[in-house]
Amino acid sequence: MDDHPVVRHGLGALLATQDDFVVVGEVGAASAATQLVGNTPVDVALVDLDLGAGMPDGVEATKDITRVSDGTRVIVFSAFDADADVVRAVEAGAVGYLVKDIGPTELFRAVRDAAGGGGALGGPAAAKLMERMRRPDEALTPRELEVISLAATGMGNRELARTMRVSEATVKTHLHRIFTKLGVDSRQAAIAAAVGRGLIRF
Repeated sequence: MDDHPVVRHGLGALLATQDDFVVVGEVGAASAATQLVGNTPVDVALVDLDLGAGMPDGVEATKDITRVSDGTRVIVFSAFDADADVVRAVEAGAVGYLVKDIGPTELFRAVRDAAGGGGALGGPAAAKLMERMRRPDEALTPRELEVISLAATGMGNRELARTMRVSEATVKTHLHRIFTKLGVDSRQAAIAAAVGRGLIRF
């Protein structure tokens, strides 16, 4: 699933070159993907992370797809490999996360691995998750990644609290922990550090 028709058709054509693959559909919206997997057996769904303004992103699409069809294994496909994106995708139920600059051979292998019941975390995404496992005390939690991602858009504490449906005191606690983990003492420094380390996109 990709909101760009040329990319979507090109990916479908590439996958169709493999004798053991059958491309059962190409869609450009989350609702269409959910309908497809609900009506047609789909072993693996490739879902773009960014589906265009005004549309649910690939993480929300992943949740819907796995809810409708627990037999469909989702690989999120993105141009970015920020920690926040990888973590959100995996938490939503994706078995894989691939960056769009991978080669065809790696893509084919990832699809086969996912179809066979394995994971499909490629290169940088796998490295990021492994690093989080090795250094859990220093890694930002998914909630902290959400806070710093939203803060990077310019939201103040009150707006963060309203968006996340928590108290301002909770937001301040998250920010304090983020500052400590990143070794900074201000919101702007935390945002800069998070961007510089590839934790969030900006």
